[in-house]
Amino acid sequence: QVQLAESGGGLAQAGGSLRIACAASGRTFSSYAAGWFRQASGKEREFVAGISWSGGRTYYGDSVKGRFTISRDNAKNTVYLQMNSLKPEDTAVYYCAAGTSAGGWTGNYAYWGQGTQVTVSS
Repeated sequence: QVQLAESGGGLAQAGGSLRIACAASGRTFSSYAAGWFRQASGKEREFVAGISWSGGRTYYGDSVKGRFTISRDNAKNTVYLQMNSLKPEDTAVYYCAAGTSAGGWTGNYAYWGQGTQVTVSS
């Protein structure tokens, strides 16, 4: 069993940066792939980024490639999402997830956090 808790969301200006984190409890977190998804008001949940259990492979959604970076520190049971060059359309609730395989399919992920709000003002 893995419990996930996101932190670091908030308000940022367009063009600015923000880093959000996902702290996991459960001693087997390092064996799971992890991912970030987001859901804007009135829209479907969207894949943002994924990372393999070792951190050796990363995946990104087209809308964030070149701007966002996913990383993890297994010693700290934490996954990060560094968001640069933020745009108003990045405004959403960001969810952390853990599962058997990184990638864009929500079915890969068995465990989900409660989400953290990121708002980007123009």
